[in-house]
Amino acid sequence: LCSNNNPYASFGATLARDEEQNLWSTPHDVTHTEADDDRVLYNMIVVRNQLDKDSEEWQKLNYDIYTLRQTRKEVRSRWKHILEDLGFQKEADSLLSVTKLSIISDSQNMGKARDILLKLSEETNIFPTSWELSERYLFVVDRLIALDAADEFFKMASVVYPKRPSGERVDDSQKAPQC
Repeated sequence: LCSNNNPYASFGATLARDEEQNLWSTPHDVTHTEADDDRVLYNMIVVRNQLDKDSEEWQKLNYDIYTLRQTRKEVRSRWKHILEDLGFQKEADSLLSVTKLSIISDSQNMGKARDILLKLSEETNIFPTSWELSERYLFVVDRLIALDAADEFFKMASVVYPKRPSGERVDDSQKAPQC
């Protein structure tokens, strides 16, 4: 029982470290995946934590981490807003929840989900200009396809977050009316 070969000995410590290294925007958010954008953020956190807090490099990395998390929160908020407008008020959070255990509901939908996600990024402003498509939203679009709501989601995103030429600003009087 006291052997050092116990594979479960560090289980609690691993969970605590995972919580400290949370990759999304808020503590205790277990919805992160092992996607490329998560690894980028994780690597930024690791590098920042190895630097002296008074250094310019630490401050720059800390700002970049904060900015990336804020961008993720903004994108998630946009998706949630559209889902709620489509009538998924109670289900919005669960539709947006993606964990390491999430699976694509139907492999035949994968191509369609990728097409819709790409179309959303090209024809709407639901994602910021510099945003690299997140695998997380592929799972969300797959769920919308299963609910037969993906096309309505795209239409709503086109109305609420229309594509604008770069540099063109939208003031409150130009915003599309909410449905």
